[in-house]
Amino acid sequence: MSSNLPFRADHVGSILRSAPLKDARTKREAGTITAEQLKAVEDVEIRKIIAKQESIGLKAITDGEYRRSWWHYDFLGALDGVNLETADQGIQFKGVQTKAQVPMIRGKIGFSNSHPFVEHFKFLKANTKQTPKMTIPSPSMLYYRGGRKAIGAGLYPDQNEYWHDLGQAYAGAVKGFHDAGCRYLQIDDCSFAYFCDPAQLKMLADRGDDPKTLPGKFSDMINAAVAKKPADMTTSIHVCRGNFRSTFVSSGGYEPIADLLFNKTNVDAYFLEWDSDRAGDLSPLRFLPKGKKVVLGLITTKVGTLETKDAIKRRIEEATKFVGLEQLCLSPQCGFASTEEGNTLAEDEQWAKLTMVVELAKEVWGS
Repeated sequence: MSSNLPFRADHVGSILRSAPLKDARTKREAGTITAEQLKAVEDVEIRKIIAKQESIGLKAITDGEYRRSWWHYDFLGALDGVNLETADQGIQFKGVQTKAQVPMIRGKIGFSNSHPFVEHFKFLKANTKQTPKMTIPSPSMLYYRGGRKAIGAGLYPDQNEYWHDLGQAYAGAVKGFHDAGCRYLQIDDCSFAYFCDPAQLKMLADRGDDPKTLPGKFSDMINAAVAKKPADMTTSIHVCRGNFRSTFVSSGGYEPIADLLFNKTNVDAYFLEWDSDRAGDLSPLRFLPKGKKVVLGLITTKVGTLETKDAIKRRIEEATKFVGLEQLCLSPQCGFASTEEGNTLAEDEQWAKLTMVVELAKEVWGS
């Protein structure tokens, strides 16, 4: 683990898709350009956003998730034994629904270095002068959305075998990214926040899952994934309550899962959203042990209105009632485009928010 990571000014990762990229993806979906032509556009547009991130002073650089439709399904659907298929309905957010797709388990789960995200990372690393950060969904997200119904008939009659294989697949992913040169890996997870929402707990119980034991299973899978992580790789978890077209899925403070998240899940840092009352107060920070960091997601990506620096500084000061300033960093609350549709703000508003994160970090931490 690098003591410099996460950076005092950091970000979750996804960036609003540019107009040329959106146009190329539309053409590819219609079959009027080839996959190779789409990749050529992606390469050009990713280089542009890498340069933009560097120019505003960010030290953690992502590819903006420009090669993905989803923050999670593209990765999950490329695991061995998993197919991304048409679903009966999309994911229900507050007042809006995603396109209808779901990852289905059709064979034994695994990870091979032919997974396309390895090459995605190599391209990022080759094109930035700063620290390239890879973002992938948590293993829990493969199970959370579909549950047992997403596991093909006859596969994994023993649920423990499923948890084992998925954890080991992710251990393979951690090794694969490290071998490709990744030293900063972020695991994105909505489920931990969903366990704080009574409506989500009811949904899980109604479909036959035990919402009391499931969080521990998910934590165990992450621990299995990072158990053999090389010492020079920093791992973090990003937790949010859903992010699609500026809306959300769940509400509830971190109190029910804070101890599990901070003390029993073996990552180095946590990106946590605290941009609205839906995330509760900052008191769960009292569970954070020495040696770990929390990146405070105090700046919303859901609307373009720019927060005031004084308001953010007051929230950071409030956080220091529970944990030392040296264990804190700053970022937006989530990505700007968890799916290719993106949130409802303009590109210049997005960059203004990221610029303010960098400026605030210098003013608060002096670096």
